[in-house]
Amino acid sequence: MLTAAIVTADTAGSAQLLASLQQTGLVSSVKQWIIPADRPPEGGEPIPDIILLDISRDPELFFGFGAQLRRLRPSAHLIACSSTAPPSPQLLLDAMRSGVQDFLSKPVAADALREMLLRLNQDVPMNGRPSGKLIAVMGSKGGVGATTVAVNLGVHLSAHSHKRVVLLDFARPLGNVHLLLDIHPRFGIRDAIDSLDRLDSHFLSGLLEHHKTKLEVLAGTMQPEEWQNIPTAPLDRVVNVAQTGFDVVLADMGSYFSSDLSPVLKSARMILIVVEVDVPSLWALQRRLLALSGLGIDPERVRLVVNRWHKGDEDALKGIEKDMKQPPLAFLPNDFRKASGAVNLGSPLLENGNPLAAQYRHLADVLTGATNGTGAKKSGLTNFFSLTPKR
Repeated sequence: MLTAAIVTADTAGSAQLLASLQQTGLVSSVKQWIIPADRPPEGGEPIPDIILLDISRDPELFFGFGAQLRRLRPSAHLIACSSTAPPSPQLLLDAMRSGVQDFLSKPVAADALREMLLRLNQDVPMNGRPSGKLIAVMGSKGGVGATTVAVNLGVHLSAHSHKRVVLLDFARPLGNVHLLLDIHPRFGIRDAIDSLDRLDSHFLSGLLEHHKTKLEVLAGTMQPEEWQNIPTAPLDRVVNVAQTGFDVVLADMGSYFSSDLSPVLKSARMILIVVEVDVPSLWALQRRLLALSGLGIDPERVRLVVNRWHKGDEDALKGIEKDMKQPPLAFLPNDFRKASGAVNLGSPLLENGNPLAAQYRHLADVLTGATNGTGAKKSGLTNFFSLTPKR
């Protein structure tokens, strides 16, 4: 991913530029310099890959600042952004002399900026920068517990991994994440989509609900008809903005599936499919896997989470494991009393000594690299529910 900066005279006025940059999904960080208050950086300070000059009344100040940045890092790409359209010949000449390589008219459309950054990204070495942070959680069919898995995975990631985690409730037709956490959201996904033109990490933070485990939540829809007026395409931009402010982005997709979700699913570093070991769930799973393959999703990024697991279910999964060429990532034991009580009370499973909570924590450790996926530490009942069941 690229690093970027905005050179502006007014951070409020450059909010749309910041939103467009973050919505592209191609920048890992955005720095802002305010002129004339800020001085050009001195040698040794890292210079971003992409620099947007938010030109206002005095273009010379911006061009001079940009030229200084280019001297410090000749490979930095300068983009001038101006509300003067088309720019005058003199403005273009001054921009070229200062090292500006591209010119965009304001307001800058996120799609146009993304196309430009995609072209530039091919020429910028990655240097070990982080890849996508999205983990999508979906059910093979309705009723298998995808939301329960997403919520409990989220709280364990937040409580134990010391990472900033946000859970986006994209489930249809209604979002239930807030119920499982006993929170009362004021805003949700509809508010994010309705304000897409100014949606950046700061605006998004104002829409989130904060759980006591430090998990942050963008609530889903409260009325079943709301999704009729929510376009699917902007969900990808919501994810992109979330990735700029959090270490891990979880998306509860529910059991809904559509080719319109392709951009979101393709950007996920992992897709967790929650499945139960019964005929309807396994039948639906096979078709879900075929559909994901048809979208061009890398099969190695698709992993299974077996919910409500019984030890006698092993044989039924052998065919699926053979087709996927890898075992399920997690086997969550069937503890109806604990799971049902947690759902009804809006209290996630966090207590020590509970086998189901232990498996959620182990799954969180696997996803953050704290341990591998070859099996949980076994003690007591957890002998029956390791990540790799005995053969």
